[in-house]
Amino acid sequence: MEESTLALVKKNIEDEPYAKLFGIKIIDLKKGYSLVTMKSKKDYDNIFKITHGGAIFSLLDVAFGSAVNSYGTVAVALNISINYLKPAYAGDILMAEAKEMSRSSKIATYSIIVKNEISGEVIASAQTVAYLKNEKLSFL
Repeated sequence: MEESTLALVKKNIEDEPYAKLFGIKIIDLKKGYSLVTMKSKKDYDNIFKITHGGAIFSLLDVAFGSAVNSYGTVAVALNISINYLKPAYAGDILMAEAKEMSRSSKIATYSIIVKNEISGEVIASAQTVAYLKNEKLSFL
C-alpha cells in the first residue's frame, strides 16, 4: 500500500499545472522525504539576469509539499522561512531535498536545501512548518 500511495502522490504532484509550468520532477519520494529537480530557464530570470527567487521558492515548495503529503494524508503549509545564499542562472539544474525533522499528530517540520546539481553549491535553505489534517488525500 505504501508504494502505491507514494506513486500516486508523485503522479499527482508532477501533473499539477504549476509544477508542469516549471518542469519540476520528483526524483525520489519516501515518507517524510523528497528530492525534486528543475532546470532553470531564461524565462525565470529577474532584473539582475539571475534566477528569480520565486522560481527557486517554487521548487523548494514542491519538495516540501511532496514530502509532507507522502504519508497519504492532507498537509498544508503554515510557514516557510527561506534564505537565498547564492545565485542560480539559466541552464542550471537545481535540486531541492526536503527532510522531515519532526512530526506530531498536528504539526510537521522540514529542512529543505536547494543545490546546484553540477557545482554542488547551496543556493537556498529553508525551514518549514505544516499543519496535518486528519483526512486522506482526495486522489487516494
